[in-house]
Amino acid sequence: MTSLDIQISVEEGEWPSEDALQPFCEGVLEKAAAFIAQEEKQPFPEMPTEVSLVFTDDASIREINAEWRSIDKPTNVLSFPAFPVLPGKMPGPMLGDIILARETIERESVDLGKPFDEHLTHLLVHGFLHLFGYDHIDEGDAERMEGLETRILAHLGLSDPYGDSDPV
Repeated sequence: MTSLDIQISVEEGEWPSEDALQPFCEGVLEKAAAFIAQEEKQPFPEMPTEVSLVFTDDASIREINAEWRSIDKPTNVLSFPAFPVLPGKMPGPMLGDIILARETIERESVDLGKPFDEHLTHLLVHGFLHLFGYDHIDEGDAERMEGLETRILAHLGLSDPYGDSDPV
């Protein structure tokens, strides 16, 4: 079973209301969870596992990025797993937090020539996979994570976000 308990908080920025974001995010993350459960044999707890989504702006995410990663600049998405977990291992009752920055995501979607909602979908999936222990620090891990993202997005009807680029 892949049931999620998705908690949404709009803290800063020009985001839609929490009520408007809830069905969009549930649709993306429930499908991503079902995909990794089936295709990657990712186990899930019997009870719904909690994911916290925080929607904010560049100023706020810059502070968080500086404090937790020592990188003093805004970024598109940050993920903070509640407990360490490796891909394919059972997560705890709380997966963790995904924080998204409006202005950075808007800039990137324009630069990429993609609709905002498509880029947001990609970043939700990207952040979600980080909560399961996927990462892109080295080339092998990046290829695995980006390949999985691409397959999930294809399952959602979206194109490969990496195209012909090298893994990052």
